[in-house]
Amino acid sequence: MKRKERCAKTNKFLSLGEFKRRLFFLSSVLFLLIFSCKSKTSVVKKENPNVVFKIIQMNDVYEIAPLSGGKYGGLARVAHVVDSIKSENPNTFLVMAGDFLNPSLLGTVKVEGERLRGKHMIDVLNAMEVDLATFGNHEFDLKEEDLQKRLNESEFAWTSANVFQQTEAGPTSFYTIKNGDSTRVSDTYTFQIKKADTTALTVGIFSVTIDSNPQDYVYYSDYLVEATTAVLTLEAQKADVVLGLTHLALAQDTQVAKALPQIPLLMGGHEHNAMFVPVNSTNIAKADANAKTVYVHTFSYNLEHKKLQIYSELVPITDKTASSPKLKAVVDAWNKILDEKIKEVIANPSEVIYKAEIPLDGTDMANRSSQTNLGKLITKGMAYAYNNEVDLVFVNGGSFRLDDMLEEDITSLDIFRVLPFGGSIYKIKIKGSLLKKVLDYGEANVGTGAYLHRMGVGKNTLDGPWLLHGSPLEDEKIYTAAVSDFLLKGFDIPFLTAENEEVLEVYMPLETEMASDIRKAVITYLKSTQ
Repeated sequence: MKRKERCAKTNKFLSLGEFKRRLFFLSSVLFLLIFSCKSKTSVVKKENPNVVFKIIQMNDVYEIAPLSGGKYGGLARVAHVVDSIKSENPNTFLVMAGDFLNPSLLGTVKVEGERLRGKHMIDVLNAMEVDLATFGNHEFDLKEEDLQKRLNESEFAWTSANVFQQTEAGPTSFYTIKNGDSTRVSDTYTFQIKKADTTALTVGIFSVTIDSNPQDYVYYSDYLVEATTAVLTLEAQKADVVLGLTHLALAQDTQVAKALPQIPLLMGGHEHNAMFVPVNSTNIAKADANAKTVYVHTFSYNLEHKKLQIYSELVPITDKTASSPKLKAVVDAWNKILDEKIKEVIANPSEVIYKAEIPLDGTDMANRSSQTNLGKLITKGMAYAYNNEVDLVFVNGGSFRLDDMLEEDITSLDIFRVLPFGGSIYKIKIKGSLLKKVLDYGEANVGTGAYLHRMGVGKNTLDGPWLLHGSPLEDEKIYTAAVSDFLLKGFDIPFLTAENEEVLEVYMPLETEMASDIRKAVITYLKSTQ
């Protein structure tokens, strides 16, 4: 009996129902363990295939300090923007799309007997740690030896596919000299984009420049042919992304975009006004002149699918933009030199002397081909220097060196920027026969610095006679004119000199007179209108 009871008790524990329940429980636990292990081994964090890099674009920057009484621009402010972006993304590059060595008021200042001619700009751009620059047409305003000095001083790279140095042996690349070693300006340039300390992709840059400033030492090859060749070179070098850094007129950029549809972005200059122009699959981006704005281009490249996305933002540079302390110190040092020079002529360079309700056109193209509102004010200022006791005024458009617009508050400093070389205003007596030849010469030289801005004299029709206050000029009549001293030296108009027998009288002002400096005369006149 006892044995049977023990067996019965044992069988109770091994009953079928209990067995099934235990088996279900154990199976469930085992399933969860297996699933858990599989889940842990299968969940692998996928690496982000996108690489993000940024390019900050400037173009047509002639002034290192803010303009319009400090409202707009200023390279110390740009430096703050660059530093802020670079602190978040080390794959950030700063580029200059041409026109920055000339013109500028500071460039005309003499230091130790030598005009700066862009030296100050190179110093500031070096401090900003610019990565790459190309030539604009104004770089070739400089003499060959001065341009070479600026190239040698540059701590950033230069690139150009269509601009070469003309030598006796033929065209050759421009070059820089560092510590006795010569390095040629390359046709193309590449940026290496890093990811986790390794090169993730290569960005190729090509550059071409407008041929609008012919000089004996410069050779321009065809921009479209050279752009195409440069792109093919970069593609052959397996560049993952190819971009343009250009200094062309918009119509020329458009031609490049149409010829090279695989280029997603042309970072350009020359027009001075901000624009973003789509041309089929290519976008053309240009910021405002004098760093009133900069373009920040953000690129996201998918390494798996080889796809590129671009977001371009036009960033205003204003008095609400902070300044880099480091760059502000560099800019202030140069401005101190400038202020000392200007104060030799006028006491308060920062004084607002005029409110421009309509922007004053100081661009080269306009002032060398048409009568502008800025030219009108300058000629009125010249007449004002002689109490308006002249029959007419004329001055060469080439003496206006701003190549920019003047907006809103105009300061004395702005007038110095327009007329950096100054010079006196002469009052002359001139025969009508010579006067007509002078005016005809100015009209015939439209598009050049010899084009004349006039007050008191003009034409009703293109082929009509020259009229003075409505009456035709007479050959034998003697007229009183206010002219720049530069013109009377025969530089732009060879036959207009004090020695010409039809120039009957020349009055040269004393240093104490308003007419002794054209800038002082214009400033005084503008102040009188307020």
